[in-house]
Amino acid sequence: MSVAKSTAGDWYDYPQYFDLAFRDETPAELEFFQQAFTRYSDRDIYRVYEPGCGSGRLVVGMASLGYDVVGLDLNKKSIDYLRRKLQRRGLNAELLLEDMIHFQTSSLVDAAFCTFNTFRHLLTEEDAVQHLRSVAGSLRPGGIYILGFHIIPLDAEEECTERWRAKHGKTSVSITLRVTDFNRRKRREQIRISLLARTGEKTIRCRTDYSMRLYTLAQVESMLAQVPEFQVAGVHDFDYQIDEPRQWDDDLCDTVLVLKKC
Repeated sequence: MSVAKSTAGDWYDYPQYFDLAFRDETPAELEFFQQAFTRYSDRDIYRVYEPGCGSGRLVVGMASLGYDVVGLDLNKKSIDYLRRKLQRRGLNAELLLEDMIHFQTSSLVDAAFCTFNTFRHLLTEEDAVQHLRSVAGSLRPGGIYILGFHIIPLDAEEECTERWRAKHGKTSVSITLRVTDFNRRKRREQIRISLLARTGEKTIRCRTDYSMRLYTLAQVESMLAQVPEFQVAGVHDFDYQIDEPRQWDDDLCDTVLVLKKC
């Protein structure tokens, strides 16, 4: 019989399972980053930065490709897990336990990236704008910031449930993401993540509730207008097809912006 453990803790405290849940996305993202560096940046890319790096699957991926990487997150368990993972693989990266709102790198970077809605954890306009200014302050001129997050169309369904599974070796994870509250006036979406992870005889169950900020296209435009350090160099989606850019229009949803520092 398996040994079960239930917790109401934060699913970000289980970086090994978070890592597994999104590992299938990693190759496409890494390829897109390198293609975007060539297409959109005015400079060669050597040093890169990920704010809100979490379990660090992209930090590890970029380090394995030979980039000098800076990773930042507020979750100590994630940073500790990432540090051990890098050591096991004989890789190096600068890891920092800091917030992504005000932090600027000690030496400038050539590119930065933040994907899969991490940006939407910043719940106020002030924090979002300050984050963008801080990233701009960390970038060399001509460098780029690849920013991926959902823009919510005006006709979007307010109720949403997504489920997916992932497996590696003896470990499997099942995740259910459910929108439990949706308020356009307050620009808040309440998300509930339910995690079920099994490794051999060990079972972990975890449920986490958190808020994310809502964006329409017009709200994104208003926000970016407050950060003149950046211009929109490219618009893509979560398919990460560099040769299939998206139009800046109301059909945008799974959005990947390439912001270029002026």
